[in-house]
Amino acid sequence: MKKWLLPILLLLPSIGFAGDKLDSGDTAWMMVASAFVLLMTPAGLALFYGGMTRSKNILNTYLMVFAAFAVAMVVWVIAGYSIAFGDGGSMQKVIGGFGNTFLNGIKWSDLSGTYPTYVFVIFQGTFAAITVAIASGSAIERMKFSTWLVFVALWTVVVYAPVAHMVWGGEGAFLFDAGTLDFAGGTVVHMNGGLAGLVLAVLLGKRKGYPKTAMKPSSIILTALGSALLWFGWFGFNAGSAFGAGTISGLAFFTTTLAPAAAALTWLFIEYIVFKKMTLLGAASGVVAGLVAITPAAGFVDVTGALIVGIVGSVIGFFGVAVLKKKLGYDDSLDAFGVHFLAGLWGALATGFLALNDKNLLWDGPLKASGDRLGQVLVQLESIVVVGLFTLIGTVIVYYISSILTGGAKVDEETETIGLDEAVHGETGFNL
Repeated sequence: MKKWLLPILLLLPSIGFAGDKLDSGDTAWMMVASAFVLLMTPAGLALFYGGMTRSKNILNTYLMVFAAFAVAMVVWVIAGYSIAFGDGGSMQKVIGGFGNTFLNGIKWSDLSGTYPTYVFVIFQGTFAAITVAIASGSAIERMKFSTWLVFVALWTVVVYAPVAHMVWGGEGAFLFDAGTLDFAGGTVVHMNGGLAGLVLAVLLGKRKGYPKTAMKPSSIILTALGSALLWFGWFGFNAGSAFGAGTISGLAFFTTTLAPAAAALTWLFIEYIVFKKMTLLGAASGVVAGLVAITPAAGFVDVTGALIVGIVGSVIGFFGVAVLKKKLGYDDSLDAFGVHFLAGLWGALATGFLALNDKNLLWDGPLKASGDRLGQVLVQLESIVVVGLFTLIGTVIVYYISSILTGGAKVDEETETIGLDEAVHGETGFNL
């Protein structure tokens, strides 16, 4: 049995299937789930970010997300998938090797559990794409587009794929063997992408005029629409990570509705206490914070757990956006770190505290093996530290390589003043 199949096959008894036999229901659901997650990036995240940026940079912001999806998906098929889910041999702890580059050795008729392997490849590819796209939110309005394209290609294989392997790569992979519980990407996607964003923000430096110059969003309506599309797509993100249409996917579907709803209300409540106003931008931000927080726990917690994860995730996200960024002074343009990293970290840790002690739900770990909840919390903490260090170091290396290859990473002052839409792309988002 291929090692990358293990996480999938662990789920099959609780879903009601066993062995490599095609199931049309699972196949249909996984294709739909993949399409949902695809929608999250070039539509949902692009609109969410685009609406928050200034009007002179809205197209560049949208294109950074749109292009990230295209580049990451191609690179994923070429090498990323193999590094994440292949057999790494002596390097299995960290990477899956290069035996499946260009999907070598995988036939169109091969199965991953109860659905085609090609569907699994695309499903996981959409995760890789949105992860690196998240990082763009910290670098918009000042990063060269050419540097961004190179960064996306390198970061997907150098940082994302090894992290995905360590957590989800099956028997022999470092954090998988440790018993890390990450249902759909708290560490792999949100901590990873959010921390990469912070690294970019610090290395690029601040935007001209930040923080003294007012930098108003171009369209909060677009951001709210993006938030709604993200919420819709997240059902594929989380419920699809059950790898089949069954009771666990139903649980993830439920928690992915409840947690962000509670988070949105929490953000509005905090806004009213602090600013005496409730805003649409706040509601949209709360939804995303709740979605991020519930992602690692979506298939492991009950109603109470989902509410706690969503509410606390919103509080932490608000703190990251309204307090931490100002205190530390970094220019995280669209708060990728404040929302994705911090809420993702909370969700990863909360999974250890709140996951149901139910062997039909849990994949692995001390909680499943012996009911050791403290042990599970420590494993979750270990995964946070390992992913954090790996992402930090890897992102710094990729940034400098990308910068050297493109003659510097930051646009010149004139381009930044004019706006990247006209100066770089020769088009504008709004004809006023």
